Amino acid sequence: MIPLTALSLVAVGVVGGLVNPEGTGSLSRARCVAPNLPGPVVSVSLTNMGGPMMRRPNGMMGGAMRMTPDRSAVAHGTVSFLVTNGGTISHELVVLPLPEGQIPGTRPIGGDAKIDEAGSLGEASNTCAEGTGQGILPGASGWATVTLPPGRHELVCNLPGHYAAGMYAQLTVT
Repeated sequence: MIPLTALSLVAVGVVGGLVNPEGTGSLSRARCVAPNLPGPVVSVSLTNMGGPMMRRPNGMMGGAMRMTPDRSAVAHGTVSFLVTNGGTISHELVVLPLPEGQIPGTRPIGGDAKIDEAGSLGEASNTCAEGTGQGILPGASGWATVTLPPGRHELVCNLPGHYAAGMYAQLTVT
């Protein structure tokens, strides 16, 4: 009877929405409350279609993934990002300067299915917390406060294959 009770408690915990430490699947529905964030706040929604990513003929991962900020421009200075993962797998947000003339989504992708993060101005990849972590779990949020100079910036998810699958957006800083 004790093993059955223990199994029942585990099942209730999983169905009840405990955070899956792997950060995959729909069981990771953590609820987060962000603190008061300084500066203008850019809310960013991260989504994916729900299934595993498909391997394209060129070997790159692909699929319908989106990064959607609630605005396309902010004033320079202190800016906070509140990032919410509405997808079914872990995601993150990295803020990179966008070189003059470069089109968002065209950075070279390395053999690890990621782009070079050199020059990053900050990132939100910590579930229910600020800054760098292992990724924002499904249903959860993370946040980051950065100082942005004027210019064009690219917001990206740099987990393997996610950039190639469409997880990027441009933010203009005036």
